[in-house]
Amino acid sequence: MNETYRDALRNNMDVRSISTSRLDWSEDTLAIGVFESEVELTGDLATLDQKFAGVLKELITEMEFKGKSGSSVVTRVGSGQSVRKVMFLGLGQPETLTLDGLRQAAASAARLATKEKSQVLGLSLPPWQNDAALTAGAIVEGLVLALHQDQRFKSEEDSAPKLQRVELLGLGEQDAAIAQAQKICEGVILARELVAAPANVVTPGKLAETAEQIAHECGLELEILETEDCEKLGMGAFLGVSHASDLPPKFIHLTYKPNGTPRRRLALIGKGVTFDSGGLNIKGAGSGIEMMKTDMGGAAAVLGAAQVLGRLKPGVELHFIVAATENMISGRAVRPGDILTASNGKTIEVNNTDAEGRLTLADALVFAEKLGVDAIVDLATLTGACVVALGDGIAGLWSSSDGLAAELAQTAELTGEKVWRMPLEEKYLSLIKSPIADLKNSAGRAAGAITGALFLKEFVKETAWAHLDVAGTVWADKEDGYNSAGATGYGVRLLVNWALLEGAEAGKSDG
Repeated sequence: MNETYRDALRNNMDVRSISTSRLDWSEDTLAIGVFESEVELTGDLATLDQKFAGVLKELITEMEFKGKSGSSVVTRVGSGQSVRKVMFLGLGQPETLTLDGLRQAAASAARLATKEKSQVLGLSLPPWQNDAALTAGAIVEGLVLALHQDQRFKSEEDSAPKLQRVELLGLGEQDAAIAQAQKICEGVILARELVAAPANVVTPGKLAETAEQIAHECGLELEILETEDCEKLGMGAFLGVSHASDLPPKFIHLTYKPNGTPRRRLALIGKGVTFDSGGLNIKGAGSGIEMMKTDMGGAAAVLGAAQVLGRLKPGVELHFIVAATENMISGRAVRPGDILTASNGKTIEVNNTDAEGRLTLADALVFAEKLGVDAIVDLATLTGACVVALGDGIAGLWSSSDGLAAELAQTAELTGEKVWRMPLEEKYLSLIKSPIADLKNSAGRAAGAITGALFLKEFVKETAWAHLDVAGTVWADKEDGYNSAGATGYGVRLLVNWALLEGAEAGKSDG
């Protein structure tokens, strides 16, 4: 699925980092990041303005450019000059600049350069906290992700001229950082294309095939449990969801083991419901049922991360787990009121068949903890309640471990994939207690995102665990920064960077 993308990335856009300054660069289009305090054009910007016969000052005046974060302007420099066009990218105040601000500025530059039919772009952005490698990586992510277009299902592809080369100015040689960022982008775009594809294309079997491709390419161990295997392990919750579908479920387990003793052992779990009809509690008009192809956004992120980390080969043992199925309707469907037994022996009264994701995750969490890992993170498009609480730009974070929660929050700051820690309010646990079973799978509307997280927590005994509700973040209705309208690939960069954290110590549960 992403082979086409990788070929396009390598053949159509070359990204390199060079020591050449913006004063000395001479090619097609020069893009310069400008703080609000720099619009008076002092220092080398004043020299550049003189070199361009006052064009920069004229651009600032005529366009009333203030350097505000997210703003951009462009103009033609004029014949006889060393560059054809110049653009300014507003960066706001220096003290408020973030790494994601540079990622966003790079995305703006890429889109504007494409609109201006530029083929070569020289990009001058300041290093974040004097870290040229981290800055180069973030810029590459902004460039590549902003320009990604998914045209697999169109009869004619866009034939407009593409940006051929981008040179990152003044950062020195950063080949390793650029190569790593490109690998990360490929994982994000794999996740985007899995989420964006319709449910008749991305089925449980297709997720398993994708895992097979990743295992083959990256040298990972792969275990795919079929229905009979899951039955032997007592995965009654997962299989209960799968019963109504004509497509067999696939329980996917990819493993990466480094040479030598691993620094940590981690499990990453993604909800993999490839289509969610709601089951017998069918989703009605206005429910967004036509978008339920996105209900495997967590699984897509985990598989994207598996591809990236399988290539980067960190000193961490990693387990990537997806319980893939559809939630459909037939004579075999689980009924409201039925009782399922999960693989840890807990019984679950199904009082809402549309609260199916937590049933699949329950058995996945039990499976992961039996691996003896140091920490477990699950990503799931779990609840509409989380979207109501946090909108489409922030994922909800619940965790049994303050240390693990802090690691994820720290990583989110770097990647720009926002999270907000939510409470595991023990008082609400009573809301998911059943009078006839151990648990019920839905507590209704009130505190719905919290009770969903509390339900999952019942299937992790001791291991440090975090749950990310990504129901709002895996899809964007309109262009936003380096995300085009559509699937965002949210979570891939967060998981990859968390797995790569040096000195991370999240271990046994502390809460």
